[in-house]
Amino acid sequence: MISFFRRALSSWLVLGLLGLVLIAFIITGIGTPNAFGGGSATGDTVATVGERRLTSAETIQRAQVAVQGMQQQQPEMTMANFVGQGGIDSLVRQLIEARAIEQWANEHGIVASKRLVDGEIASIPAFRGLSGKFDETTYRNLLAQQRITEAQFRNDITGDVIRRQVLVPVSGSARAPESLVLPYASLMLESRKGLIGIVPSELMPPASAPSDAELRAWYDKNLARYTVPERRVIRYALIAKEQLKAQPQVTDQDIRAFYNANAAEYAAKEQRTFSQVILPDEAAAKAFAEKLRNGKSFAEAAKEAGFAPGDTALGQRTQAELAELASPEVARAAFAAGDDGTTAPVKSALGWHILHVDSISRVAAQPLSEVRDSIAESLLKQKTDEAIANLIAEVEDQIADGSTFADVVKDRGLTTVTTPPILSSGAAPDNDDWQASPELAVLLKAAFAASPEDDPTVETIGNGQLHALLKIDRVVPAAPAPLAQIKDRVTNDLMVDRASARAKAVATSIIAKVNGGVPLEKAISEAEIRLPPPQPVGGRQIDLVQNGQQVPPPLALLFSLKAGQTRPLEAPDKKGWFIVHLDSIAEGDASDAPGLVQSTQAEFSRMLAEEMQQQFAAAIVESVGVERNASAITKIKRELSGAGSQ
Repeated sequence: MISFFRRALSSWLVLGLLGLVLIAFIITGIGTPNAFGGGSATGDTVATVGERRLTSAETIQRAQVAVQGMQQQQPEMTMANFVGQGGIDSLVRQLIEARAIEQWANEHGIVASKRLVDGEIASIPAFRGLSGKFDETTYRNLLAQQRITEAQFRNDITGDVIRRQVLVPVSGSARAPESLVLPYASLMLESRKGLIGIVPSELMPPASAPSDAELRAWYDKNLARYTVPERRVIRYALIAKEQLKAQPQVTDQDIRAFYNANAAEYAAKEQRTFSQVILPDEAAAKAFAEKLRNGKSFAEAAKEAGFAPGDTALGQRTQAELAELASPEVARAAFAAGDDGTTAPVKSALGWHILHVDSISRVAAQPLSEVRDSIAESLLKQKTDEAIANLIAEVEDQIADGSTFADVVKDRGLTTVTTPPILSSGAAPDNDDWQASPELAVLLKAAFAASPEDDPTVETIGNGQLHALLKIDRVVPAAPAPLAQIKDRVTNDLMVDRASARAKAVATSIIAKVNGGVPLEKAISEAEIRLPPPQPVGGRQIDLVQNGQQVPPPLALLFSLKAGQTRPLEAPDKKGWFIVHLDSIAEGDASDAPGLVQSTQAEFSRMLAEEMQQQFAAAIVESVGVERNASAITKIKRELSGAGSQ
């Protein structure tokens, strides 16, 4: 059961909804999003979901979260790209679904208790202190750094928990039947044989150099290829602990007070590793316990009850942790059992628990002398973080009171760095010697989300002890490079295109002969230019895709042809044309490959579960009732894409 929930939480719908919340600021560390100009769209109603409004301001904020998160994987991603690829429409749909699910859940008595929300917050790694456990100070400092109120954060956590409670059980029994997946699994064992030839562009007879008129026509036709993306001149100044008026100090009294306040953390403790099953009723629990008394091992009995090893593994826990996870009664019973012992059935709100003690680990108490250095280090970091947070707050107050970038730099004694016009990747097309500094790479996301009219902002770098005051000096719009400046490049591109066209003509003539009954080897040997002979290829699909390797395009095409078919395929970068011919197909049979059938069945079951969640969410949206404001959505798209509000 536990492993099912873990798998279910990886579905696109659940994760899509999770990605909308302010948790993203904390988990991904992408920082607080910058405002996109505070345009006129921010006060509009994007949609009315039941009795709740979805505003433009929230939609814009969530779009910033989405784009900044995507930029961690795709640095070239911009808000304009996000809008152009339909990101706003998808975002609005997910926000509507989130609102509708929460309202529907509330109407049907589905809630998230304070204890459950507390547990979710405590499980977020970013809030863990030096001991590896949730730390209240770290939690509040991080929220303050990201300018998120605790109420906002708890509301988003609560909404996420409720949505999971609604969606995950919907698809809990989703399982694709073997009769459905067997034909698809058999396709993976299908074997094909064929030939692949190539007509390289470089073997084409050289053509005469293009005229200026031909170059101009090619250039005008391919302006997008020669357009330099938007560039920006960025000014920033680093703010570090060196700017603090007084460096933080840790005293002996501080260390002892911390040790005394966390005495339980340093006291002797016992941790146990458990396996656990949770059964729905007392009768099932007693039957399970009876199997154990009759000599069955815990693992065997769990397997017979339908639990996989991943479902029963509870891991290492202290008694307090287990009490929080299950209940105090379950924890007391588990820690009363001996090594390799098993508890009697114990009831909790989740069902009837039976736990087996896999191992016991006892940790000795740690005296102050042993942990003194680590406490001092932790306290120094905490004090430094607090001092820097106060410094940043002072700087932000200055900006809010009207101070300019230059004013803050002068007042704080900072050093300004001004970049040449750079791309979102940090490269400077007009300056080959330019090298972006490591801190600039972190600032680029925020820099390309702001505009010259915006006030300077303070951005967090790394672990929060380094910040930067950031200001956009000017924006150089995207524009084609002048033809005279890139004439050699344009000439080469045109020559390559012409050679590729001639190679395609040769490949087409060869394929025509093959379709007329001439063997591929003979058709290639009779071509107007001397070409390399075709190479035999083939194999099973499962062998081609193993280890996650990308299948070469010609081989991928081989598996989409009918026996006897021949097709052309352009090589990358116009380097020529492949000729792919399929000779024969040997059908596969997965009935003797249970592992393949099971993995295919698991994938189909996952897709089926996602489909069930999507359909259930759509039904909830319809039942709650939604009115979309198309004009407000269009206005958001225009403003975020930079097209203005006209």
